[in-house]
Amino acid sequence: MDLGALKPVLAGLALPPVSPLLLALLGLVLAWCNKKRSGLTLATISVLLLALLSCHGTAVWLARTALPQFAPLDLADLKARKVQAIVILGGDVLPVAPEYGHSQPSAATAARLRYGTWLARQSGLPLAFSGGLGWGAHSTQTESEADVAARALQQDYGLALRWRESQSRDTAGNARLTAPLLQQAGVQRIALVTHAWHMPRAMLAFEQAGLAVTPAPMGYVLPAQGELLEWLPSAQGLQASRQVLREWLALAVGRFLPA
Repeated sequence: MDLGALKPVLAGLALPPVSPLLLALLGLVLAWCNKKRSGLTLATISVLLLALLSCHGTAVWLARTALPQFAPLDLADLKARKVQAIVILGGDVLPVAPEYGHSQPSAATAARLRYGTWLARQSGLPLAFSGGLGWGAHSTQTESEADVAARALQQDYGLALRWRESQSRDTAGNARLTAPLLQQAGVQRIALVTHAWHMPRAMLAFEQAGLAVTPAPMGYVLPAQGELLEWLPSAQGLQASRQVLREWLALAVGRFLPA
């Protein structure tokens, strides 16, 4: 087995909801092993932590404090920084979409495609897309993210990709494999489109690959409901917290184990 295939498994174990649940289970085991007080305390804290991380308000706070911040792109910056191309990063696909009869972009990828398309139309810059089969891809997924994105871009927006990178399996691979394609065409300065919570790691990877990067973040983790609802546990809140913590963990690990 390729060691890269362990990445999503290890991440799943380290992130909520699995990690708090494992701690709660450990607490129950300790309680059963005649360490009732300490065991029940650990289990209670773990459940409360999971509830807190399931609040969208927690995700918003984490996004603002745990990760580097990037302001929305000012279109004038594209010209001022002499950007030559817009690069959109894949964010997974739906390998089976029976209603369409073939794979479709996931919600994250579709959102990135929409923003990248808008930037391309506003600026007239060519588009590149990077994404293959991720390490956690389902066995039914046969098309790369880039191939799915290219079809959706043509069908939904009437646009074509100038460059398509379809072999990468993670963010480091996105940068490593996309940079040569662009550099062969004389492109050195890009605008990079991905979610705001993913931008710190993505921008670092593309800069290390030798490109000058103008961040074009989208999909910010921001308050989206009434104040009370922001602090009620929900699947949406847990997903947002998980995304932010995943990026924070990846950045931390990258300082010791650079890609």
